[in-house]
Amino acid sequence: MTTQNGIKRYSPSDRANHVLVAVLFILAAVSGLALFHPSMFFLTAVLGGGELSRVLHPFVGVASFVFFLGMFLRFWHHNLVDKNDQQWMCQMGDVLNGREEKLPEVGRYNAGQKMFFWLMAIALVVLLLTGITFWRPYFVDYFSLDVRRAAVLIHALAAWIIILGLIVHIYAAIWVKGSLGAMRTGYVSKAWARRHHPAWYREVTGGNK
Repeated sequence: MTTQNGIKRYSPSDRANHVLVAVLFILAAVSGLALFHPSMFFLTAVLGGGELSRVLHPFVGVASFVFFLGMFLRFWHHNLVDKNDQQWMCQMGDVLNGREEKLPEVGRYNAGQKMFFWLMAIALVVLLLTGITFWRPYFVDYFSLDVRRAAVLIHALAAWIIILGLIVHIYAAIWVKGSLGAMRTGYVSKAWARRHHPAWYREVTGGNK
């Protein structure tokens, strides 16, 4: 939808959902890092100390999964990978150097954004399933010690992968001027949409190539 403010990219509920997921995941990540290694124990202050962090961390993690599920249901169909996305990835040199005119047309999301979306979806499922196995006192007695040990390792690996992905995601949002404004206001300029997401621009404006 186009208005005098530009092109509507995100509704208020989309933005609220995104903010909730971001806040909850950061809280889960910080408290998880605090529990991961003694050198980062000071981070437990974010959730009120060591004991509260141990209790609240899994609940915050489940909440982040639930709210991400809301995002997943809203946007999964915009993140299906197609041939243009595969070509986009093959032209990473053009992507990094801003030569967007040489890239295949991008729809609502580019291949990098789609990869992060699916990375988040898979990693959060892994974090949920592995976390349940050593969640005291509720589920830990249902799993053997070997299963819990393997789950802790996989849980930590998935957490590190998703944290690194989030860092790249934030950097990309800052790098592409106008992306942060889209999340703040819900709108992007026509010039921004035409340059970065031309296929989506045509879709929402009914324009020609």
